[in-house]
Amino acid sequence: MTSSSIRVWYLVHKWTSLICTVFLLMLCLTGVPLIFSDEIDRASGSALKFGMPGVGSSTNVRGLLPLDTMMTKALATRPGEVPLFMAFDNDQPSMTITTGPTPHALGSEMTTQVFDRSTGKLLSKEDRGGIMHVLLKLHTDMFLGLQGMLFLGAMGLLFTAALVSGVALYAPFMRKLAFGTLRTSRSTRLKWLDYHNLLGIVALAWMTVVGFTGVINTLEKPINALWQRNELAAMTREYGGKNALPPSRYGSLDKAMTAARKALPGNSPQFIGFPGGNFSSKHHYAVFFQGDTPLTERLLTPALIDAETGTFTTARSMPWYNKALSISRPLHFGDYGGLPLKVLWAVLDLFTIIVLATGLYLWLGKRRASPAAHVREVETGGIVMPAA
Repeated sequence: MTSSSIRVWYLVHKWTSLICTVFLLMLCLTGVPLIFSDEIDRASGSALKFGMPGVGSSTNVRGLLPLDTMMTKALATRPGEVPLFMAFDNDQPSMTITTGPTPHALGSEMTTQVFDRSTGKLLSKEDRGGIMHVLLKLHTDMFLGLQGMLFLGAMGLLFTAALVSGVALYAPFMRKLAFGTLRTSRSTRLKWLDYHNLLGIVALAWMTVVGFTGVINTLEKPINALWQRNELAAMTREYGGKNALPPSRYGSLDKAMTAARKALPGNSPQFIGFPGGNFSSKHHYAVFFQGDTPLTERLLTPALIDAETGTFTTARSMPWYNKALSISRPLHFGDYGGLPLKVLWAVLDLFTIIVLATGLYLWLGKRRASPAAHVREVETGGIVMPAA
């Protein structure tokens, strides 16, 4: 690699890193507790207890109350509101029912209740003030909504550019050095430069995956809007000239679920989107099913059921962009392989924090040095250090 190429890669690495570092540090620091959110809930005693533990609410087994009964209980606690979502748990008889003042209510207007479907008992209401909720909002959109999500997505793209440029600089820097070299007896700057490079290359694949999936996650709202505008509109074209179905004319949820299960046998329902929301048309229950294998359980297939008559309309697999979103969510937080994978995710997260912190330290220490001096540092593997 020529000196001019190294200079270009150095400038790319410098400015992309500097712009995104503070925000990436925030994401890493909030990400660690979010990785262990389930374990934190259990340790704090906030884990819910059920009448039939180990029985999933999405299964068809005796002892689970009808969906219509559960909806009646939910609406009784929120008079005047309408149903928006009903979600199921494959491991416990836990189900959540979300309501709001209108079918197209904003997120801030929604209320989510958690029920035990084996007893019909209301277990809790969504707590929007807990520390984990604050961390999640800070991590996903910095309390700025879609604008915050898109901004963090842009930071993720800059982080990706920083990783690519860092790899480009790593090759000439390590040309004469053995992998894993740590010159701890030399200057402080050289020691931290070696740590920066070693931890960066070790965690490179993880940082790339987590950074890229994070960018995809920030596009959740545009992706869902695209699906609704294209795929959902095509699935419900025959209803295009009809007025929106009022909540007073919603039919039986149990009848709708029976029709949906018949259309997609061997799958488990994950949630139901009610008419008028972002996940359904103005006339349908959209029952989203997940597969029964470790791979397909992340991929959703919606079955549209006429909300008034309970008859099956159509079912269609989600497009590639929705599939990418579904796969990226658990991969971003290491939610694929239980606690061991979460621990690995946390360790690599800590490595990333050190890489970001050392990068900032290295720049602050020699920020007045010329690009040519930094190019020489790369070419010599740190033997020739830039002067301040």
